[in-house]
Order: sequence, then C-alpha cells, then structure tokens
Amino acid sequence: MTLLRDFSPDPVPPAAPVPSPARRPGLRATALVAASVLAAGLLGVVVAGGGTATAGAVGAGSFTETRPAGALLPKGCGAISTNPRTFTTADAPAGAIPTNDWWSSLIWKRNNCTGSEVLHAHPLAFKAENNGLGLSYTTTPAISGTATGVGEFHYPYTEDVRVGLAGLTAPVVKAAGWTDWTVTADWSDGSRTMRATIGHGLPFSYYTVNGGTAQLTTAGTPAVWRNSGATIGFTVRGHDYVAYAPSGATWTVNGTGISSTLAGKGYFSVAVLPGGGDRAALAGTYGRYAHAHVTGTRMSYTYSPSAGTVRTTYAFTTTPREGSETKTVVALYPHQWRSLTGATPIGQTYVSARGAMRVLTGVPSFTTSMRFTGVLPEVPAVGDSSGADLTTVTGYLNAEQGNPEGVSGTDTYWAGKGLGRAARIAEIADQLGQASVRDAALTAMRNRLTNWLTAGSGETGQLFYYDRNWGTLIGYPASYGSDEDLNDHHFHYGYFIAAAATLAKFDPGWADDSRYGGMVDLLIRDANNYDRADSRFPYLRDFDIYAGHDWASGLAPFFAGNNQESSSEGMNFANALIQWGQATGDTAVRDAGVYLWTTQSAAISEYWFDVYDQNFPAAFGHKTVGMVWGDGGSYSTWFSAAPEMIQGINMLPITGGHLYLGDFPEYVKANYAELVTNKGGPPTVWQDIIWEFLALGDGEQALRNFRANSGFTSEEGESKAHTFHWIRNLAALGTVDTTVTANHPLAKVFVKNGVRTYVASNITARPLTVTFSTGVTLAVPAGKTATSGAYTWSGGNATGGGTVPTGPPPTTTPSPTPTSASPTPTSASPSPSAPGSLKPVRYLRSGGGLDGTAGTAGTVNVAAANGNSDGTPTNPQVFTATGLTGTYTGGATAFDLAVDAGTAVGNGVQLRVSYDLTGNGGFERVETYRYFATDPVPGAEHYRQTQGLLSATGTLGNLAGGTVRVEVWNAIGGAPTILGVGNGSTVTLPYGS
Repeated sequence: MTLLRDFSPDPVPPAAPVPSPARRPGLRATALVAASVLAAGLLGVVVAGGGTATAGAVGAGSFTETRPAGALLPKGCGAISTNPRTFTTADAPAGAIPTNDWWSSLIWKRNNCTGSEVLHAHPLAFKAENNGLGLSYTTTPAISGTATGVGEFHYPYTEDVRVGLAGLTAPVVKAAGWTDWTVTADWSDGSRTMRATIGHGLPFSYYTVNGGTAQLTTAGTPAVWRNSGATIGFTVRGHDYVAYAPSGATWTVNGTGISSTLAGKGYFSVAVLPGGGDRAALAGTYGRYAHAHVTGTRMSYTYSPSAGTVRTTYAFTTTPREGSETKTVVALYPHQWRSLTGATPIGQTYVSARGAMRVLTGVPSFTTSMRFTGVLPEVPAVGDSSGADLTTVTGYLNAEQGNPEGVSGTDTYWAGKGLGRAARIAEIADQLGQASVRDAALTAMRNRLTNWLTAGSGETGQLFYYDRNWGTLIGYPASYGSDEDLNDHHFHYGYFIAAAATLAKFDPGWADDSRYGGMVDLLIRDANNYDRADSRFPYLRDFDIYAGHDWASGLAPFFAGNNQESSSEGMNFANALIQWGQATGDTAVRDAGVYLWTTQSAAISEYWFDVYDQNFPAAFGHKTVGMVWGDGGSYSTWFSAAPEMIQGINMLPITGGHLYLGDFPEYVKANYAELVTNKGGPPTVWQDIIWEFLALGDGEQALRNFRANSGFTSEEGESKAHTFHWIRNLAALGTVDTTVTANHPLAKVFVKNGVRTYVASNITARPLTVTFSTGVTLAVPAGKTATSGAYTWSGGNATGGGTVPTGPPPTTTPSPTPTSASPTPTSASPSPSAPGSLKPVRYLRSGGGLDGTAGTAGTVNVAAANGNSDGTPTNPQVFTATGLTGTYTGGATAFDLAVDAGTAVGNGVQLRVSYDLTGNGGFERVETYRYFATDPVPGAEHYRQTQGLLSATGTLGNLAGGTVRVEVWNAIGGAPTILGVGNGSTVTLPYGS
C-alpha cells in the first residue's frame, strides 16, 4: 500500500543545494520555567509596554503568551475548536493534554470527527467508531515496492470484531483517561454508556458498560470452540479470541453476533490469543486475570553511573472487578524482552509490526536492564592533531570562521541546524587549539540562542510562544507543522539544547537559570517533560514509553497510525539532555537523557535497522527503513526517494551522541552496501553523512572515500571540518566497544585490531578520574577530552603522532586479551633486517605475484565452488612473495580484495594467508578468513579482514628471507568470481623494515 507519498512538499532553505529532511509529521517541544517562575503561578507573567506582547520572564530570557500575528495554532476536527478538551470527558485527567502518541487521533480528530483513526497498540489495533470499538489482529504483512527502490510493509487494520452495546450510537467518542501507555475511550448516547481501556502490549481490552447488552459483532460467522458459562472462545479470520463475562453470565451466539447481559454486572474483557499451543489451556490461563482490569500504567527508570546501566520498570495498576487477582498478562516488544530481567515469557508469541512479542502471564510489573555505553561531545583528535592532517582540518576550520552556522534559516528547524553545525566546529576547534575559530562559533551560537530565547517588546519572530490550552511552547516562525500539528518539537529543539550545552561548557554564566538556563529547560520540558509534577506540559510528550522511541506526528491522523522518520534527530535530543545536564550539574535532566538515549538506541537497532534480522518481513527485502509507522515501516522519506536520503535521514546529525550507530559494525557495512546497491553506485549526495556512518564500521574505507572525493557539497548541517575530523579519527580509533561501560556518562571505548582506546570528556572546571568496567582508570583534566590505550592524549597533546598505531598499547595501560583476530607476538627477540627490504602493502598481480608495487588494472577468474569448500582451498588463485625480511610489528594481517560475482546468487569468496618466516618451506602461521558472500549485482565489492578469522594456527615473528602465500577461492556457489589484480586488491602485512 502507498501512504501519502505526496503529503506535502518540503520547503527548501535559502541557498540550500540539497533539501535536508525535516518534514515528518512529528513534534518537538521542551521545557518548563525556572524555579522562581514555577512558584509564581503559571509562568510569571509581566506585561510589555505598548500593549503588544504578554511576556513571561525566565531569568534574562522570556517567552510570549501573545500569539504572533498570522501564526497558526493547533486545532481539532475541522474548525470545531482550538480547545483540546473538546473531545475529553469532564472527569479526564487534569493538566496538559498528551500529544504525539499512538492514540492521539482519538483526541485530535483531525480527519474523523466522531471516532478515531486506527490506534496501533500491538498486538492489537483498534478503531473507535460511534457504535463501538473495532479490534484487529493482523498477522500477514502487506508488502509493496521493490527490494532496491521505495518499498514498504504494513500490517494493516482489518477488523475481526467490533465490541459495543446493542443499540449504542454515540455522537462522538471521547477520551476519558490516559496513563503512560493506555487510554480509555468513552461512548455515550444518553441512555447507554461504554468505556474501553486499551494499551500497548495488552492482549486484553477492558470494558465497563451501562444501559444495554454487551454485543460483539464478528467479521463473518465465528467458529466457536468454547462456550462455557461466562467464557466464550471463538475464531474469526484465523485469529482466536476469548470474551470473559462476569461469573453467572452467559454468551449467546446468533450469526455474526455474540451477546451477553453480563448478569447485570456491567463489565467484561476480550482477549486475543497468540498462535500455537493449546488454546483452550491458554484461555484458562488468561481467564485467571481477565477481571483484573488494567486501570493504570507507570514507567520508572534508574540510571546507575557506577554500574553503567539503565533499569526500567513497567508497572500495572489493576482493579479487580471480581475476585482478588491483581496481576495481568502483557506482551513485550523485542527491545524489552531482549533485556528482560527476573521473568520468563511463555512459549507462544504474538505477531506484530515490530516483530515477535513475547508474553508474561501473572505479573504486576516487569523490569529491563540495559547497558549505557556513553556519549562524547566529540570524537577525540588522536588522528588529526599533527602533521599533514592537522593542516587539512585547520584549513577547513579557518574557512568556517566567518560563517560557522552555514545555511541557517529563520524557522526553528533550520535555525537549529545552523546551531548544530556551529557547535561541532566549536568542539573541534577547541580540541585542536584553534581559539579564534572556536570563539567565532561560540559567538554565533550565543547571539542566535539569546535572540530566540528572548521575546522582546513588539517582537514577532524568532521567539517562543506558550499556549495554555495545549500546554506547549511553540517557536515562531514554525516549520513542518511544529505549530498547527505540534509536530517535531524534539527534532527542532534538540539542536537548540545541544548548542546550549556546548556554549555552557565555555560560558557557564550564560547557562545559569538567572540568565538563559531557565528558557533552555522550558524547551526540554515542552518536547519531553521529565518532571511528572509539572502539569504545564505532558510527561514525555514525544516519547512513546512502551514502544521505546519517539513519534513525530502530534495528531497521528493516518490509517497506518503515527510515524517517525529521523530517529537520529530524536537521539540528538536525548544526547542534548545528557550534555546539558552534565554541563549544568542537573542530574535529573542528565538521567532523563540517559534513559531516552539508552532505550531508544535499542529500539532503533530493532525497528529502523533490524540488526538481528528478525523483525522485518522476509519478503520486504531491505536492511533498513526510512520511516517507522504504527503498522509497519517504509523504505522512503517524506521528502525524497534517493537512497542516500532514505538511509541518511536516520544517521544525521552525526555527533558524539550518535556513536550508537556503530554498535553493530558489520551491520553498518551491510547498510552501506545496500545503499550502494540501491543507488547503483556510491553516494552522490549527502556523501559526508553516509561516509561518517560508514566510518563507524570501516573507518579506513570511509577515509579513502573522503580523500578520493573531498570536493562534494556538504549537507546543510555538516561542514568539511567536522566530516574530516570524524572520519580521520575513527579510522585511527576503530569501532565502538559496547562491552565496556564507565562511571561517567561522557565516556566511550573503541577497539582496533584487538587494542582498546579509552576516551572520557570532562566539561567541568575540576579534574576528574573515570573508571571503566574493565578496571582501567583515566585521569581527565578540567575542560579536556583524554584518551588512554592505543593513544594517550589530552586536549591536543597526542602521543600517536596523527598516525594509526600498529604496535601494542603503552605498558602503563592494561592490554586487552589477544583475540584470534590479533595474533600474539612471539617472545623471540627481533633480529636485524635489511633496510627497505619489505614493503608491507602487497598487490595481487596477474601471474601469481604478490608484489610491493601496483601493476596495471586487471582481473582473474576464481573458479566456481560447485559444492562446499568452506575453510579448504579448492581450485584457488595463488599469489606468492618470497625473500621477505622484516620486523613483526605486533599487528594483524589486513586485506582488501575487489571481488565481483556478477548476477550470480550464493557465491562466497574465501582467503587464506600463510607465512613461512624463514623460507624453509614450512608455514609457521596460517590464517583462514571467513568467506565473503557476494551480492548478485554487477560491480566490484570489497572483501576485507573484517569478515573475521575462521581459523588460525601458529604465531607470527620476524621474517628472514621468508615467504608469504595468499590463496583465494570460492567456498560456496555455482559461478566463477572476478578478482581484481594489478592495483585492485591488496594484502597488508604486519611488518616493518
């Protein structure tokens, strides 16, 4: 199915060569006011002179409560009302109305003035109609598009049963209550009433009724497999449901109708059962909890810096309608059950748009424990702090001094993009001692932020307006529906908060609550209010607590539910809270950021990237989606069909808070490979974003890409200085190590060739010592980023000399245990070798040479496997170098082979390297690497050592007239493979002269 592909065009910012994304129905809001203002009533209002604006003073900053002329406000169905409580009951909860939720269309009613759009709760989907609540459990996806172009999968709402009262026709369905992941809908026609509570993860829906007979209307004649007293089990459209009436009641079946008088008790519940197993037995298990109606849900989290963990508890409040049972049944999303602690799911699972949902029965709550692996203000300058690379990055930085914000528009999104760009430049310039560039960026940020965070007398733009009805802070000029639809507040304001955090490090006085800190806090609270006691903004507006990620659309007016495109801009907001909280000493904000960041990074891995290859339908054909919908996902965006933008929209902005993108390095390379396949070649737009992402999986290749084509046009939020800095340093550091945590939130660990680099940033005025879970400690001077391990560096004093280290780490730092990918040096003392006798980079040459110089480009054919030769060379191409003398450096073999199987499906190329250290005919070290599965698309791919070792025997030592042999063969597949030779394929030996 195709969903609103032409929803609306994206405006293009002035002078923007490539439109950057922002148009995703969503919302971005932030915080509350300073404590002094909180004590003064609503917002501490003062009246500006001249009868123009009413302003709320927050320290030196302010907002307005007078809407700028012509500015749009949120509204409900049609033009009925701008009052959000038009569609709530009189007893609905007080405080700000929630927006940006999975159930938001129930209260907004933009398109359906009577009921709601589809509410995708999982495992069930619901739709409120004036005569009842529709239930759908769709287990077969609808897939459209192609595996190399725009495509989407959905589990579309198809009604199985409608639950209501005989004769009920309510003029409008209202919201009567809501908790962290449930909502209660209300029907009333004057003589009959019904309330239904539904929620994420609930196989049950719960009903209280008055004035009529409970009526279930099924889609086709139901197959009843149990009708015993108060319980009826039936199958419709292949799905098993059970309805539980009070004791003493019965159910009557008449065609497609199932009804009960409920023995006059006025309550019942309906559950959908997972497939598999004994449904009768499962109906009995569920029946124990059927009358413990869920009436409330609440999440609580704890961040433990010492343990490096985030523990989240999901608790249920139940009301026993009969009996004394208070526990319930709940289905967990993959990001929850993968980190579940202290409970065991049953064997059956539910199908959902997010993958298999596992079931807990008889629980009052459940808890997850996730590892928080840290963020950084910026990657450390271990590779570009000296030599030619320092000259390169300094040149890029100096070019930005006159305009560090780049293309920066007047609305909240494009102003935010400019702020984010300047913040990256300031961070890098500070690391490299470029004070004038740093100060220019800080000045630009200070001026822009101060302007936006102050609503002056008569000012009509670049200010924030607080709306009491909706409980929201809207920045004007607004963009992409951030005003009328309350879209994207977390996207827009995340840039503001992140820039404020960078500024706070260098100008802490500016960030004080007496100056502009209170306004920054208001932005935080608007988008994702972390304070339950603050009723002026909804709690965690943009963040779906149970789903584990943000939603962008404020009103969710779509058949497919709510949606979010740029998960990475949502993570920019979470990271901004960590940085701001750390810079200002606000642990409540910091911890909220850590919770959001940790939970959402897990959800992104599951639902945007499907890194475990378990959640997307097998026939979907993509390794990533550009957009997540309530009922599925789409390889598309709101603004472009270009693969670079479909995939890149979930990468940008690249910051030290986005290192989670590298948690699965092999997935990074697979994601990039899909882009190249779908594009039909390397990226031609957003190269900076794509290569920065690639650097998290293969920094050396990303650096080669940059050096070969540095003349590209930067994405609007990027700069050449940041792109080069990021890629160059990740090429040195390697990939992120998610197995290590720290007792400080601004810390990260990287690993390359089995050697770790520990990194920590100190943005305070006092030195600190960071302890990592491996026992390594790192002293970090005030205001510096420091490293230890492969590099020992602090704020511009790199000992690595700007080059990637090839030897073991300094003796003062514990070395990691060698792995099979990083051979242990022999204990023998090095023997002298002839100067210049060995060139470590060897080229595969036609004729079987393994030469130290490149030859003319060419190819050779690697014979088809026609069987399984995994690990055993069969009809290989062999390349040999003899008479080699050199000193072993302690590193590992590396290689980069250009291979192409054309359109052949199922080929796998394999490589073995054998070292004869003395040339006597015996091989002291033999390394066999895992085979590389080629794609069925013409064009060379790169087979590298990152596939990992399959096996290794012996140890490496110094070469003295030695021989190195390289064998390349097809381990699997029925077709030959083309291997590039001459200058196309290299093997790098871990030796020096």
